[in-house]
Amino acid sequence: MVPWGGLSCCLSAAAPYLLGRSSGRDAEVLKTVTRVNQLKELAQLLDLESKMIPIIVTISGRVGSETPINCQHSGLRGVIVEGTAEQHFLKHNDAGSWIQDSALMLSMCKEVPWYLDDETGRVYVVGARGAVGFALTVGSEVFEESGRSIVRGTLDYLQGLKMLGVKRIEQVLPTGSSLTVVGEAVKDDIGTIRIQKPQKGPFYVSPKSIDQLVSNLGKWTRWYKYASFGLTIFGVFLITKHAIHYYLERRRRWELRRRVLAAAAKRAGSDHEDSTLKAENGTGTNQDCVMPDLCVICLEQEYNAVFIQ
Repeated sequence: MVPWGGLSCCLSAAAPYLLGRSSGRDAEVLKTVTRVNQLKELAQLLDLESKMIPIIVTISGRVGSETPINCQHSGLRGVIVEGTAEQHFLKHNDAGSWIQDSALMLSMCKEVPWYLDDETGRVYVVGARGAVGFALTVGSEVFEESGRSIVRGTLDYLQGLKMLGVKRIEQVLPTGSSLTVVGEAVKDDIGTIRIQKPQKGPFYVSPKSIDQLVSNLGKWTRWYKYASFGLTIFGVFLITKHAIHYYLERRRRWELRRRVLAAAAKRAGSDHEDSTLKAENGTGTNQDCVMPDLCVICLEQEYNAVFIQ
């Protein structure tokens, strides 16, 4: 039988190995990107470099916008706001009991042009929602209970529902937040500089510094390698265990077969001598076949029962 458990572990070890290699490559790429300490230096860098070659840089600054969004529930001012509304209710299942469930009623997202500012210059960021490490802060989370209308409650009850209320969640990227952005730096015809996702290369928007990003990728690389090594060792152990068991079982069967043949040969010789003596005395009968008295199932003990068909 094929040791599927061991083979599965060995094949599964390939996934964390590949993930570890990918994380390691990403960490090496981040180490090689151009670090811009002050945003005013980015304009000089773009003027010196060729426009035909994309420039991957990392910058840091605080989020700002000329037209920020005023959040409705949290009162914060942000540049990206996402809001969701979920209807929570109890519904009657087939077993006759009430279970809690929810349904998405509304999902919206607003974004205005925004930039990073470090008091030496401004750089606009484009397409941040598709970047690695991008996350919004939960600005508010409120639950609005449903009204106690008797008519509405009766209609919902007849449909097998009990309305509990609406849960509203507001997520925001507040102005003044410190961010690190890794991406392609471009400059348009009017001199506006922006960071965007490159056609080929890293694109990060994160509250962590570039050194923290490299360190985290290095940690993930090591963990993936450890997981791959552990799965490989365990898979080899299972395969080796199966191979040893298979070898010992084959050896045991070979030894039993040898004992059966030896017992049969010995019994045949003994019965042949007895039949010769009985034939000389005229009291014996010829036997067509000589078989040992061993069980055909375990091949170790003498049989104590027979099946007659």
